[in-house]
Amino acid sequence: MEYADKVVERFGVVNQVYNNAGIAYHGEFERTEFKDFERVVDVDFWGVVNGTKAFLPHLIASGDGHLINVSSLFGLLSIPGQSAYNAAKFAVRGFTESLRQEMLVAKHPVQVTCVHPGGIKTAIARNAAVPDGDDQVSFAQFFDSKLARTSPEDAAATIVNGVRKNKGRVLIGADAKLLDGWVRLVGPSYQRVVAFVTARVLPKG
Repeated sequence: MEYADKVVERFGVVNQVYNNAGIAYHGEFERTEFKDFERVVDVDFWGVVNGTKAFLPHLIASGDGHLINVSSLFGLLSIPGQSAYNAAKFAVRGFTESLRQEMLVAKHPVQVTCVHPGGIKTAIARNAAVPDGDDQVSFAQFFDSKLARTSPEDAAATIVNGVRKNKGRVLIGADAKLLDGWVRLVGPSYQRVVAFVTARVLPKG
């Protein structure tokens, strides 16, 4: 709250807020410590909630506000080994979509957008935690070489374009668009396919 007040004190008004909080943990849930699960949820979900809580009154007061919360492709579908990250990013999605509806019901002058990036060329996988004894380097190399296809610059441009159009949901990357469409088409049966592919493609811990 104090930080938000200082921003308003310096700039006079806040029109846009981008909540982008993300750390990763890769490992099966049965081997995941509570502290590791909680750390991901604290940053990836509560970071978004806290940022929203602090700035929402100022966005409303601006008369022309826009809140952008970054979820993930993994807020649209789940994969093995990402239970903590999936839980946090699905929570961001649900929280943001509910808040968008609340702004509509209350007729507040605030647009709300939920962003779902696919594989972006950042250091998130290189900085991800894994269970003791697992090979973090192989996981990071697999993500960077096989899954991270979109540059941060292209991701940012896509987000800004979606904000300009007041979109409720923004998908970033061909992977996000393709997999979102596929999950919508096949429904829960996607889980068996993902489990089958993951068991054969992802590097073993």
